[in-house]
Amino acid sequence: MLSTTSRFLGTRLTLASAFTPLASPRLFSSSPDLVFETLKAFPDEPTNPASIAVLRMARPAAKNALGRQMLSEFVDALEAIPQDQSLRAVILTSEVERVFCAGADLKERRTMSQQEAGMFVSKLRNSFTSLANLPLPVIAAVEGAALGGGIEIALACDMRVAGKNAIFGLPETSLAIIPGAGGTQRLPRLIGAARAKELMFTARRINADEAEKYGVVNHTVEAGAAFDKAFEIATEIARNGPIGVRAAKTAVDVGLQTDLTSGMEVERACYAQTIPTADRMEGLNAFREKRKPIYKGE
Repeated sequence: MLSTTSRFLGTRLTLASAFTPLASPRLFSSSPDLVFETLKAFPDEPTNPASIAVLRMARPAAKNALGRQMLSEFVDALEAIPQDQSLRAVILTSEVERVFCAGADLKERRTMSQQEAGMFVSKLRNSFTSLANLPLPVIAAVEGAALGGGIEIALACDMRVAGKNAIFGLPETSLAIIPGAGGTQRLPRLIGAARAKELMFTARRINADEAEKYGVVNHTVEAGAAFDKAFEIATEIARNGPIGVRAAKTAVDVGLQTDLTSGMEVERACYAQTIPTADRMEGLNAFREKRKPIYKGE
């Protein structure tokens, strides 16, 4: 157990920090207590229409650099999120001003043997894949620097919102290595091979407007407003049928890994899963009765 009194709260995921203890400890009904030092949450907003999990990176002394402790806590969080079936979306953001995530903890990396470094990067890659594979939508709200592993963790999210002060880059080739946590695979799939290669080969940094132009981010907003925009999108998602939303995510993610004909079969299979649900009937009844549907994820 780590040295902080904060922990998960309520139906919203709250990931705690050693820096600001939170009150009213209460956890997912099916999960053991989890206490964190480098991840933090904040209180529920009264406007939250459903459960939106918020995961804040909170390691200010190291600019949210991804080290052993932070990775361990991140993995624990990813294991806990799917246990709460009331959750409708996840927002990944930073508690630290002017930085989203500075990437790998290079000071810690220098103390690792070659074997340890390789194993750590593999764990980092696997954890980002676990983030991408969460069944519910994940939105990154980026303010400040998202470099190396910082942009790679954002790329593992379904959507990205950036404040005007955001900076993105993959500087690994300037350190004589390559992006190792999914960047060489996710970025070209998102923006095309030629642009991704240019950013990787040059180790160039781009601002929020350039990132939106390239297609790295969905929205660029005023500095400090990225979380609000991400929460707005998450709120829109939360109003819809959760089974349908999750099935749509699966259809897109799995279908993109296949040819069009196979993708159509993936879509058919995902659609079939929504047909026998109570939520589908609720949607039809609400449409007929001209009211807002009340979805229960059943």
